[in-house]
Amino acid sequence: MHNELETYSTLENTSANNLTDSFNREHTYLRISLIEKCNLRCTYCMPAEGVGLSPPDSIMSANEVLEIAKTFVNSGVTKIRLTGGEPLLRKDFELIYKGLAELPAEIGITTNAVLLDKYLSLFKEKGMKSINISLDTLNKKKFSDVTRRDQFDRVMKNIYASLNAGIQPRINVVLLRDFNENEINDFIELTKDLPLVVRFIEFMPFEGNEWKTEKLVPMASILQNVAEHFEGNKIERIQDKPNDTSKNYRIKGFIGSFSIISTVTNPFCDSCNRIRLTANGTIKNCLFSEDEVNILKVFRKNEPIMPVVKMALGKKHRMRGGMDTLEEFSDPKKNQANRSMILIGG
Repeated sequence: MHNELETYSTLENTSANNLTDSFNREHTYLRISLIEKCNLRCTYCMPAEGVGLSPPDSIMSANEVLEIAKTFVNSGVTKIRLTGGEPLLRKDFELIYKGLAELPAEIGITTNAVLLDKYLSLFKEKGMKSINISLDTLNKKKFSDVTRRDQFDRVMKNIYASLNAGIQPRINVVLLRDFNENEINDFIELTKDLPLVVRFIEFMPFEGNEWKTEKLVPMASILQNVAEHFEGNKIERIQDKPNDTSKNYRIKGFIGSFSIISTVTNPFCDSCNRIRLTANGTIKNCLFSEDEVNILKVFRKNEPIMPVVKMALGKKHRMRGGMDTLEEFSDPKKNQANRSMILIGG
């Protein structure tokens, strides 16, 4: 390891300090998981029996999050998203967010919105433009079924509160066949009179979530469903932003829009610019990679973390953690060799 670090230290001095992998993908987007705990128990995110949590002393402190984030921003990161578990469960969340808001980077968050009302004034004060909110159904009973909790009314109230605060909700909907695929058009109808973005996400495999291809609602089926309901000539394609994970659309005349994140059937790995930092301080160079590198231990030794980060990026596969084909991606021996989603941070 020592020799590898020396090699990467040399590279760092000659590469303009950017975070580029072997496929020439520049990484400017850091996703930081703040906590492994959640106040919901979504079936696609964690197994019914729960997950084993990391020891408390292995979780990044507020100061560690801020100092590590600063190092990434100094190395070219321009966007940071806070995830979990449920990031708003952190008792020191406000301290972390205020500290990150001082950095020259866009700061976003993904939340289940149960606790969102407590922080909307802070987000508005710091100029947050949009917020990602997980919501998989508009049916109260089905919400309880998929989350194993009764928080539907509170989540919906906080979505509207976000709109009233001038912060655009971007609703993340994980589609599961025979569960919520019949609600696709209901979600899109919300965008008729509200400035929402609804993002349909293909069901992805993680440890313990009982993923099967039969549960998948692919991008092609989503578009066919929408075309039949709204008439094909009313669907407008929206220009995607650079490094977008989503294909973006709107119904002509609607205020809001909808998107499809097709990780399984139409992956977007060629333009990936994301690095993931778990709550216990490990770097995942891909959501689906089983390989992790602990930079928190390095940080706590007062050693530079960027050589280790660059080493991790140097091992990044071209696609989905090395699962290049749908057949490989559908193989439980490969797609389950990863943490549960709640322990990764999305």
